[in-house]
Amino acid sequence: MGRLCIFVMLCSVVMATPVAHGIEKGPKAVEEWFQKLGHAKEKVTKLHFYFHDVVSGKNPTAYTVAKSNITDISPTGFGLVRMMDNALTAGPKPTSKIVGRAQGIYGSADLEGMGLLMTMNFVFTDGTYNGSTLSLLGRNPILDRYREMPIVGGSGVFRLARGIATAKTFTFNVTSENAIVEYHVIVAHY
Repeated sequence: MGRLCIFVMLCSVVMATPVAHGIEKGPKAVEEWFQKLGHAKEKVTKLHFYFHDVVSGKNPTAYTVAKSNITDISPTGFGLVRMMDNALTAGPKPTSKIVGRAQGIYGSADLEGMGLLMTMNFVFTDGTYNGSTLSLLGRNPILDRYREMPIVGGSGVFRLARGIATAKTFTFNVTSENAIVEYHVIVAHY
């Protein structure tokens, strides 16, 4: 059998079984789930993990993709935009167990202070939430001790999620710009 044939067979198997921990993802399954929603009880889930923003060194996970014409002279780095695929871990050490990835984009969006626009998905890859996501969209005033950002949706076990993510910088290296941020997330979902 040729490589193309094996690839097509594998794709057919993967597409035929779109399940994340017992949650079917096909359009018909989602419609059936939605129809049962009126009888479903809302749940609240609390999550705690660490976000590793690595912008320098041997293996960066966040890359600058754009700058404005004033970024380099702006005291706030206004216009700097980075795309990320950062590790989420159970503990603060980079060697801690990986529980997911933070995939998305952030940019300096404040001319007066240090405020980032954050648009990212927490993509869970381990345990009960493996294959599920939470979507965050909000302002991150990075110099504040605690920052509150909204969770605006989710998928898998977090369908129709809404909630709040609280972030606190655990470590930040001024020279490398690498950071570890502690997240506490609380979401309501069905």
